[in-house]
Parts: sequence; structure tokens; C-alpha cells
Amino acid sequence: MNDLQTSLPSARSLEQLVEHIQELTREIQDLYLSDSIPWIVGISWGKDSSTILQLIWTAIEDLPVEQRHKKVYVMTTDTLVENPIVAVWVTHSMKVLKAAAQEKSMPFEPHLLHPAVKDSFWACLMGKGYPAPRHGFRWCTERMKIKPVNQFIRDILRVYGETIIVLGVRKSESNIRAAVLKKNEVGRVRDRLSPNPNLANSLIYSPIEDWRTDEVWMYLMQFKNPWGGNNQDLFTLYRGATADNECPLVVDTSTPSCGDSRFGCWVCTLVSKDKSMEAMIQNDEDKEWLQPLLDIRNELDIHDDRDKRDFRRIYGRVELFERKSKEDKEITEIVPIPGPYTKFWREHWLRRVLAAQAQIQQTAPPDMQDITLITEEELGEIRRIWLEEKHEFDDSLPRIYEEVMGKPFKDTRIQEKKLLGGDEWSILEEICSDDAMHLELMAKLLDTERQHATKSRRGVFENLEKCFDSSSRSKEEAIAIAHEKRDLKEAASQGNVEKVKQLTWAQMKFKNDEETDLSES
Repeated sequence: MNDLQTSLPSARSLEQLVEHIQELTREIQDLYLSDSIPWIVGISWGKDSSTILQLIWTAIEDLPVEQRHKKVYVMTTDTLVENPIVAVWVTHSMKVLKAAAQEKSMPFEPHLLHPAVKDSFWACLMGKGYPAPRHGFRWCTERMKIKPVNQFIRDILRVYGETIIVLGVRKSESNIRAAVLKKNEVGRVRDRLSPNPNLANSLIYSPIEDWRTDEVWMYLMQFKNPWGGNNQDLFTLYRGATADNECPLVVDTSTPSCGDSRFGCWVCTLVSKDKSMEAMIQNDEDKEWLQPLLDIRNELDIHDDRDKRDFRRIYGRVELFERKSKEDKEITEIVPIPGPYTKFWREHWLRRVLAAQAQIQQTAPPDMQDITLITEEELGEIRRIWLEEKHEFDDSLPRIYEEVMGKPFKDTRIQEKKLLGGDEWSILEEICSDDAMHLELMAKLLDTERQHATKSRRGVFENLEKCFDSSSRSKEEAIAIAHEKRDLKEAASQGNVEKVKQLTWAQMKFKNDEETDLSES
């Protein structure tokens, strides 16, 4: 038995759970009536958050209408890459909740949040070229989940000055979760009510922090959903996402449960496998249309993707790091940190996602066929990044879109007459057919000049200089210079004056030779 199991109370019987719920209902009512601070319920519409929402709704519904004096904001985040089955469930649940709140004069106000377009998964991966997320570079969570939530909470704080955030966190979820909850107990205002360590003037209320998974399911199955939702459908959703298609109500720790099923982004590469989607496809032939999504996710989940990425960082500079040699772990090698996906692979992922979208819109059930894997706003942002930041003025996105989707791409944000166009790109490709870096440099120089044609000339020379700094050298030359700079810095830190002189002279000679070559060309 691990530390987590020993720290939790033993499982309650149904009678004990009913008694505990009655006490918890009184606690919720007392907290709700004690002040005018609005509540924000963070909900994913999974089992835990559905439980807290049902507990709070039931407690407030038992109060007279005139005592339901303050708002309860129900906040859900859609990352735009959620499992489509779950995304449809969430959208439907929000609509049902909103209708019931209006009908029953309940102070619940649902809000479906999204990341900013520039922070969306595909804008970052296809547009900027960010590699698929890893634990060492987990760029997705902050942009797609935390920022929208924090922005919403800050908006509430600006109006009311303070707020209480209700979360369905439980100690039995993991040892890490238990440790966090234990740490937050230090500054508690009252039972289950703690200061928010991330946002001032907000408190976190965790009513089911000591519940076990079996108690969550027992509550959802034994207590009717009060706003007209269907807890049995939620149970079925979890069961379908479990490998053995079983989801019993557990009565002790030896009984298997579907409580470990995890729903999240279908593109997630932070887990070894998307077990929930795999189980859905395995358990239900009506969900086989999800297979193209699983294929894309598995294709993204390649740990050694250096061949798909630039040898420079996203800002055009070569940076080095030390690692153990794959051939001999006793040897340390110094290699470039891989940068963003190259143009070829960014366009590849665009084709793959558009093709999958076209396929599921044909093969999915009728109520799922309007699903979009990538929005028009995201496509517009990707196009803007490729044109304005990557200087890829061949403007390949509309062409790829029409080839895959069979219809023209409409984008009102970019004026076609301002583009140099694909013909000019083809000419450059022909001229620079033997030198990819020369093509990149020429494209950047031409497009930088074009962008400044309608602007002030201020900054044009600095931007042109950046083009030369990032794109005027071959891969081998750029990496060699990075090694020399590293050696120079190391020699300087060691006080090796002679070596500093040699390296400095070598770099000056290389720069002079490079400038001569450029002027001649």
C-alpha cells in the first residue's frame, strides 16, 4: 500500500456517503450565503467536475429564489483539439445547463473558453513550426488552457475584486495532486477553502478532495442529475474509453475501475499512447471514423524528429548542447539544438489534418459530420505567419487547401495584390536549385523589402542584416561558427589568451571571406 492510499479515509458505504453529502450540502449553502463573492466552477464535464457541479447546483436549488443572490460562473476550456466525442458531449452539456438555469431561475452562467488564435495548437505547430510537445518543451498547456482560464478569472476579478474558484480536484488522483492539496492546507480560510497560489484575491474551494473514485461514480449513478443531464451517458462515455469496456462501481481497491480513463487533446504527445481513443475505436465500430486522428497523433509522436526540424532555433541562430552519444554512452557530444519544423513538414502536417477532416466529414455519424479539426481562423493565422514571419511568399496554404478540400480557401485578412506570388517563388527555386540556403536568403531579402515598401523605411537595414545573419551560411558553416564561438567563450573563461587570439582571428578572417563572396555574387 502506497503513501497515497494510507493517507485517504476508507471507502464510505452508500449510507455514509448520503450522510456526508448532506453535511457537504449545508457547507456549500453556508459558504454561498456568507458573502457576495462570485463563484467560478472550473469544469471539464468529466466525472469529478460533473460531481462538484451537481453538488453545488443541488445545494443552491434548495435555497429560496431570493437567496440565490450571486453568480456561479461555469467555466469550460475547449483547446480546439479535444477528442471530438468529448467535445460534442461538452457542447451539448453546456447547452442543457444554460437552458435549465434560465428555466429554473438558477444563478449559473456557462462560458466556453478558447485559446487565442495565435496560441492555438495548429497555429504554433504548423505556423511557427513548434515541434510536437514533450515534457522538456511543454508549450501547449500554458497557451491553450492556462492563459484562457487566467484571463477569464482576471476579468471577473476586475469587476468584483475577488472570487472563489471551485475545482473537482481529489487527493486520490495522484501523489502529486495529494501533495499540492496538502501544501495548500497551510493557509486555509476554512475546511476545503484555500488561497489561490497563482492568482491574488481568489480562493480555491475543493469540496470532494477526500473522495475516492468509487464514491464519485456512486454519487453520479445514485443521485439524479438536477439540470436534466444524463449521468448514465457520462458513465457510458468512460466505459467506452476503457480498454476492457468495463466500468464497474468499485467497492474496494481491488476492484478495477474506469476511473483512470483520461480524456484530453487528441494530438497529445505528452502521454505514450492515447488509450482512451484507442479503446473507443476498439470497443465501438461506430467510432472507427476516429482512426485518422489516432494515426496523425501517432505520426506526431516521434521522439527523434531532428530530420524534420531546422538546425537553427526559431530566431535563426545555431545553439549547441551536450548529450551522450547514441553509439557510445561514455562519450559526450556537442550538437545543435533542433529548431522548428521545416517548410516541407509544416506543409505536410497541414495536408494530413485537412485530409483527415475531409475524411471524417464523410465517414462520421450524421451528428458528427460538421466537426472541424482546424478552424478557418487558424488557417488564416498560419497563412499570415508563413507569409509575414517565414517570408514564404509562394503562399502555399490556399493551394494546399484547394488541392485537399476541393474548394478555394477564403481569407479576408490578407490582400492578394500585396503578395509576390508563386510564380516568383518558382523562378527563385530554379535559380537557387543547387543551394537551399541561397533560396531562403533571397526569399527573405525580397520579402523584407516588399514589406517595407508600404511602411516607413526605418528599420529596413536592420531587418535585412538579420536575413544575412540567419540565412547566408550553409548548415555546416553555421554549426562550425557556433562551435568556434563556444570554444572562444570557454577559452575566455579559462583565461587562455593565446587561444582567444587564434579563435578571434579565425572568425574575423571567415567574416571577411564571407563578405567578399557575397559582394561578388
